[in-house]
Order: sequence, then C-alpha cells, then structure tokens
Amino acid sequence: MKRILLTLGIIVTTVCAHAQKSEIFVKDDAAIRGYDAVAYFTAGKPVKGTKEFAVSYKGAAWYFSSKQNADAFKANPEKYAPQYGGYCAYGLADNHKASTEPEAWTIVNGKLYLNYNKDVQVKWNKKQQEYIVTADKNWTVIKDKE
Repeated sequence: MKRILLTLGIIVTTVCAHAQKSEIFVKDDAAIRGYDAVAYFTAGKPVKGTKEFAVSYKGAAWYFSSKQNADAFKANPEKYAPQYGGYCAYGLADNHKASTEPEAWTIVNGKLYLNYNKDVQVKWNKKQQEYIVTADKNWTVIKDKE
C-alpha cells in the first residue's frame, strides 16, 4: 500500500510540476483547456473554442467560439483573460498553482476566476474577497515560477 501511495504521489507531483511551468494555464496546447474566455462574460457559461479562432497572448494559444469573441479578446485581453493566468484562484490564495476545470468559474467585479473543480469552488465562494486579496499578493511572486 505504501508503495502504491508513494508511486501515486510521484506521478501527481510530476504532472503538477509539468503543468505549472507557464504563466498561463495550458492544457492540450491551449490556454484554459481551449475554452472561450469571452463566452464566460457574453454567454454566461463555458463554451469550447476552436483553432479556427485562435489568438496568441502571453505565449499561449487562446481559442474562441467565434470571430467576434476572438476580436473582442484581441482588443482587450486584460478584460477577458482569467485572473492568475487561468490557474485556480483558491490555489493561488493558498500560495500554489493548480489546474482548473472550465465548469468551475466565477465572475467577481468584472473579472473571471477559475477553480480546480466544483468542490474547491464551493470553498472559494465562502470567502471570495479575502481569497482574492491573498491570491493577488501571491500571484506577483508565483506567476513566473513552476
């Protein structure tokens, strides 16, 4: 049992370290798993983007579901890009980078925040403002690290 847990720990650590090298959370060669960052604001839900409407920003490919959304992002990426490069906002408040799921999202004061999963989002929602203050401070140090 100890051997299995140790092996799983090594695998998880390796995967997490590899996934966290970039300032932008990239999965499957696309920022935020290929989801359309603008759609969170306009459609009010996660919408999968396509390579047809790809935009390069901060060294990552961002996919959009329409030319209109891609153009909106190009015109003002800071307005639409998720906070903390798309890494988990709750994780940043806890001083580490973590991956995110498209369905675990919140817009607070006009900014998009993503979370690791729906369970973490429940925790995040309990103290959003407090976590944002802490995550903002942590991000300035963590964003360029693994």
